[in-house]
Amino acid sequence: MTEVAKSPPERDAPRAGAYDSRPKQLSPFRRAQIPIISGAAYAFARIVGPTLRYEVLGWQHIDRVHLQNRLCVYSFWHQTIFLAMWWWRHRGVVAMTSGNFDGQILGSALERLGFDTTFGSSSRGGLRGLSALARRLQQGHDVAFAADGPRGPRYLAKPGPVILARRSGCPIVGFHAYAEHARIFHKAWDLFQLPRPFSRVVLVIGPPVEVPDETGRDAIERKQADLQQLLECTRSTAESWFSLSPAEQERQRAIWNG
Repeated sequence: MTEVAKSPPERDAPRAGAYDSRPKQLSPFRRAQIPIISGAAYAFARIVGPTLRYEVLGWQHIDRVHLQNRLCVYSFWHQTIFLAMWWWRHRGVVAMTSGNFDGQILGSALERLGFDTTFGSSSRGGLRGLSALARRLQQGHDVAFAADGPRGPRYLAKPGPVILARRSGCPIVGFHAYAEHARIFHKAWDLFQLPRPFSRVVLVIGPPVEVPDETGRDAIERKQADLQQLLECTRSTAESWFSLSPAEQERQRAIWNG
């Protein structure tokens, strides 16, 4: 599937890994900044987004989940949020963001792009954020959140996606997106990437990770390791994509689209 790739059809609208649904209380000045900064981010997305040229590998995995009348728990590294949110805009996806200042800015920008949002944090107590996502899955929405969010460590999957998949019975669909030309924010904990206009983008989607209704920490940790391996595999493919020869790209397409 190449971009020529079109966006998907629209859909109706415990430990350090715990998630909390309460937004942080901000000062009036900080609250006033949120619509201004998120509006600027949205404007940038509306200008740059339409110029991006996506190639998508592995989209059949999502089609198969939906053809089974099931929903997806999308999981990805925080670095790729911009590219992900542009691809999945206006598709009925519910995204979880941190309740801190940066997370509320991101949430506001996501809502402008047609996402619904709920707050969650890996640094505050409770599982209310995951409970909110579980309810949205029951209501018929795919959900999404960064496996290493909201503050890292970078490229280290937390147990949240696995806990949610086990609770809901919905599979985890991991992916990574990478732009051929982008500004990388090296001082940001996630090495956030902001694509340059007209850049080519590759989006690599891995096979679903099923989480049976097993109990015990060992089962969760095994599936968490599976997710870690999958996300690193998609990242490795995506980040090397534009340096591959045409013949090797064809070979990789056959593997990922098979």
